[in-house]
Amino acid sequence: MKKKILVTGGAGFLGSHLCERLIDEGHEVICLDNYFTGNKNNIVHLIDNTYFELVRHDVTLPYFAEVDEIYNLACPASPIHYQHDPIKTVKTSVLGAINMLGLAKRVGAKILQASTSEVYGDPKVHPQSETYWGNVNPIGPRACYDEGKRCAETLFMNYREQHAINVKIMRIFNTYGPRMDMNDGRVVSNFIIQALRGDDITVYGDGNQTRSFCYVDDNIEGMVRLMESENHITGPVNIGNPVEFTIGELARLVISLTNSKSQIIHMPQPTDDPMQRQPVISEAKLQLDWEPTVVLEEGLKKTIAYFDSLLSDRVSTGLYQAS
Repeated sequence: MKKKILVTGGAGFLGSHLCERLIDEGHEVICLDNYFTGNKNNIVHLIDNTYFELVRHDVTLPYFAEVDEIYNLACPASPIHYQHDPIKTVKTSVLGAINMLGLAKRVGAKILQASTSEVYGDPKVHPQSETYWGNVNPIGPRACYDEGKRCAETLFMNYREQHAINVKIMRIFNTYGPRMDMNDGRVVSNFIIQALRGDDITVYGDGNQTRSFCYVDDNIEGMVRLMESENHITGPVNIGNPVEFTIGELARLVISLTNSKSQIIHMPQPTDDPMQRQPVISEAKLQLDWEPTVVLEEGLKKTIAYFDSLLSDRVSTGLYQAS
């Protein structure tokens, strides 16, 4: 059945892949973005589609439309971006949630919140299941994002209890793939760009901190399955890859896959940077029949090919200096 679906942050990395998936499934999509971290290039191939509408809008302000479903993805997700204007980051998470929940209440729409593994902070419990309450520094440099997302989860559950809104909450673990911003400061994009240019690979800390990397197609599949799940399944549900890698292992794998001559150098570890991050996905398996299918090496090859093409285009147009 064709649905009218609103995607906030729809021109971003995850949002653009979601819009593409929903259009391919035959739905009508309204893509909302203020382009702080989103990019029109991510969705330019959809603009001529009759069932795709692009709207420049900031979710901190109310938005009105008749829709069946809302995917609330709007918020910068990399430390460089969300620490650039921390007050704006908090407003985007909190006011954005309030405005989208208000819209869902008015039109009777189902709504999904893209939350984050950052709600677990620097975890004292490993791996992390949805029952863990986290270890977040509320006054640290990452708190604008961590606490903003935690508050958004609270709002979603409050609206469900007080107004019977049909809500879904997913906690996204490190996701990577084509259309990542090459300057977003996240570890996968950083390492790939540095390796392709032959620059030193910058590892913050000793490289023994761990992450679990989920390819974007797997993430979007989990997101759609959660939205389509039975009404009693509200989450939070972890969506991520439970296979754990150290940052040092990731750096060496990227160097190998790019045939780069880059050397690994170490820099001081940022404040409140988590030492371990690995999801328990038993709820996703049970409730959504979901688990990731793309192994890290396969996903990195696709991501490397994307960035290699992007850098080549920038060199050819004079927008980027080749090393």
